[in-house]
Amino acid sequence: MRWQCGTRFRGLRPAAAPWTALLALGLPGWVLAVSATAAAVGPEQHASAAGQHPLDWLLTDRGPFHRAQEYADFMERYRQDLQDLELKYLLQKQDSRIEVHSIFISNDMRLGSWFDPSWRKRMLLTLKSNKYKPGLVHVMLALSLQICLTKNSTLEPVMAIYVNPFGGSHSESWFMPVNEGSFPDWERTNVDAAAQCQNWTITLGNRWKTFFETVHVYLRSRIKSLDDSSNETIYYEPLEMTDPSKNLGYMKINTLQVFGYSLPFDPDAIRDLILQLDYPYTQGSQDSALLQLIELRDRVNQLSPPGKVRLDLFSCLLRHRLKLANNEVGRIQSSLRAFNSKLPNPVEYETGKLCS
Repeated sequence: MRWQCGTRFRGLRPAAAPWTALLALGLPGWVLAVSATAAAVGPEQHASAAGQHPLDWLLTDRGPFHRAQEYADFMERYRQDLQDLELKYLLQKQDSRIEVHSIFISNDMRLGSWFDPSWRKRMLLTLKSNKYKPGLVHVMLALSLQICLTKNSTLEPVMAIYVNPFGGSHSESWFMPVNEGSFPDWERTNVDAAAQCQNWTITLGNRWKTFFETVHVYLRSRIKSLDDSSNETIYYEPLEMTDPSKNLGYMKINTLQVFGYSLPFDPDAIRDLILQLDYPYTQGSQDSALLQLIELRDRVNQLSPPGKVRLDLFSCLLRHRLKLANNEVGRIQSSLRAFNSKLPNPVEYETGKLCS
């Protein structure tokens, strides 16, 4: 059975997909069982095209499974997981072609320098798109840090991540709920055993990918120890240590990187659509502009972070990338809701406010 995989990053296909065998092992048992049974049937009867495996017909629209709900659920997971596996492959290679180059800023520390981690450190990566990249918006697929500790250190890094989608103040950022619910957790890989360096990577993938303009990282430390009575790992805050003479060690961050891609962004075209809400060019152009703005709003809000309600990222886009006033943003949103309510089978959803 042949599996074909594609990537949305042109020119980044690995020579050999390392997960092909894993996909075969991950097939549902009932697919493998019927595949074995069908092997007794003449293979020439089912070959759908020259050069194809004789059992390929099982998974086509002429096979017995294309209407099965179990198969549909499996294929949905397969499509999503395969793309995430491709992303993990590129992250393992630290492929620079999926790195979104950004500006590192911190008043508390410098990259590549040792520091005392007893107190919270703040750092951020920003793009300053309005100044340097006005024709692009940016999507984050993963965040990676390389953290080093001094030898025999008992420190454990703890990071809080805030993401600002399109600019503005820090209060217009959302908190990344690492390892909460189905949201992914940090993955650690050893880099240099002598220097005790590890790559800490959180992979959002296609399920949790989101827009970003600035990523705020708050780093603090806790002390990992072993409880003699229960033989369990326990953690202390550094200031809670009973013996202040103990050397907690030092920490160093070598790299802080965001991986993802950039999308073309034409603010003048969006302004032209907004202008037609009040001054339509021709009869019907106002309705066309409203439909396009609704489509744009829904696509932007689709990349909202996890939560009970979606965040209104579209208003942030209008506010910070198009530089529209608050009252203008509110008027546009009201016009879109009024027009959407008149459409057949309207789909409306509740959004939470993020940007002022």
